[in-house]
Amino acid sequence: MGRTALIVIDMLNTYDHEDAEVLVRSVRKALAGIRALLERARDAGAPVIYVNDNFGRWRSHHGEILEAALAGLYSDLVEPIAPDEESLFVVKARHSVFFETPLAYLLDQLGVQRVVLCGQVTEQCVLYSALDAHIRHLDVVVALDAVAHIDAGLAEAALRMMERNMSAELRASHEIALEGVPPA
Repeated sequence: MGRTALIVIDMLNTYDHEDAEVLVRSVRKALAGIRALLERARDAGAPVIYVNDNFGRWRSHHGEILEAALAGLYSDLVEPIAPDEESLFVVKARHSVFFETPLAYLLDQLGVQRVVLCGQVTEQCVLYSALDAHIRHLDVVVALDAVAHIDAGLAEAALRMMERNMSAELRASHEIALEGVPPA
């Protein structure tokens, strides 16, 4: 088995959109799981890759995106899971973390065969990212307690689809093994 990478989806967010109030409640519940995964991945030496929307700011970079999220109304949801100096960062413009991004190339260069997905939104970006990972022959794990949703019913259906149609493992964050660099 190749390495495992933790993919943190769209967590650098200003939460200034139509569904923010509902999403924020779900993010608060998922935050502990995301923090635990980040800590364990970093301790294990597993790659941590933040893949985040650029919010239509085409000259933006990860520092600018982080600054905007930390300046937003819900900086308390961003600060505890902010990227550290070792974290990798990919900017995306659409739902999937793979769509027209260099993520597949990066994962290949890192020797990653298994991705652990956490972040938001379960029924949108997490779902589409799981599908794209599956069609790239990556093993997919979704951390049940580390994903946030807008619509609970759609999120539950999305999780069932990921498990059934994409062979994704659905596990609580504490049950997920995070392997770093394989021994030489």
